[in-house]
Amino acid sequence: MTIYLDVVIIENLIMNSIIIYATAIITKSKIKHIRILISSLIGAIYSVLSYISNLAIFSNLFTKILLSIIMVYIAFNPKDIKALGKITLLFYLTSFVFGGVAFAMIYIIKPQNILMKDGLFLGTYPLKTIFIGAIVASIILITGFKVVKSKFSKKDMFCNINIKIKGKEKKIKVMVDTGNLLKDPISGMPVIVIEHTELYDILPKELLNNLEKILGGDLKGIPEDIKNEYLSKLRVIPYSSLGKQNGMILGIKADEVKVEDETIKNNVIIGIYNKALTKRGEYNGLIGIELI
Repeated sequence: MTIYLDVVIIENLIMNSIIIYATAIITKSKIKHIRILISSLIGAIYSVLSYISNLAIFSNLFTKILLSIIMVYIAFNPKDIKALGKITLLFYLTSFVFGGVAFAMIYIIKPQNILMKDGLFLGTYPLKTIFIGAIVASIILITGFKVVKSKFSKKDMFCNINIKIKGKEKKIKVMVDTGNLLKDPISGMPVIVIEHTELYDILPKELLNNLEKILGGDLKGIPEDIKNEYLSKLRVIPYSSLGKQNGMILGIKADEVKVEDETIKNNVIIGIYNKALTKRGEYNGLIGIELI
C-alpha cells in the first residue's frame, strides 16, 4: 500500500477541524478560524511524525494527552484551568464519536485498505468517507445531547429551600439556574437570589423597602436598632445580566440554608432582588447548581 503524506496531512487537517468546530458548538464557544487551522495542523503534523518516526515518545500516552491539551488551548484559548479541562473532556468525547463513526464507515466501504500503526489509522479511502462520517457523527452527537437534555423534567428545575436569619425561617421555591454564578466578591460565598417580597417574614420592612437607598449609602430611614443588628450582615454584590452589565444587588448573610430539607449551608449570601423574577410566580428565587 502506498501512503501519501500530503494526503494524510490533508485528511487529518479536515477531520481535526471538524472535531474542533463540533466541540465549539457543543461548548457554545466562539473561536477564530485561524486558531482552528493552527490547532488542526499541529494535530495533523503529529500524525505524520508518529507514522514515519520510530521514536517511542510519539506513541507515549502522556504525549498524546499533552497534544490534545495543546490543541484545545490553541483553538479555544480558555480563561482558566477549569475551562481548559472541561473543553478537553468534551473534545475527547467528540473525537471518540467521530473516530468510531469514521472507522465504521471505512471498514464498511474499503476494509482492505485499512492500515494501523501505533494507534494511528491510515488508508487509501476517499475523502468523501470522512465527510459522510462527520455528518453521521454530528447527527449522533446532536441527537444524544437532545436525549440527555430531555431527561431533565421540568420539576427537576425547581427545589425548595429554607432560609434562616436571626432565628426566623422562610421556605421558598427556587429555580436551579446553571447560569447563576454569583459570589460575594470579598468572601467568595455563593449567592442565592430571592425576591424581596418573600423575605418580609424574616427581615425588617425598613430594610426591604429601602434597598436602593441602602445600596447608595443612604441609611437615614433605617432605625438605629436595625442598623446595629443587620448592618454587619449586609453585602453589596455586583452582577451582570442581559440588559444590565454593571448591576448591584444588596445581599445578607444567612445563618442557615437548607436545600430540600437535607443539605445545610451556613456560608450562603441571600441576594435581595427588588422585582419579580417571573410574571406567573412559578418560583421566587434562583439558586446555583453548585449548592444542589
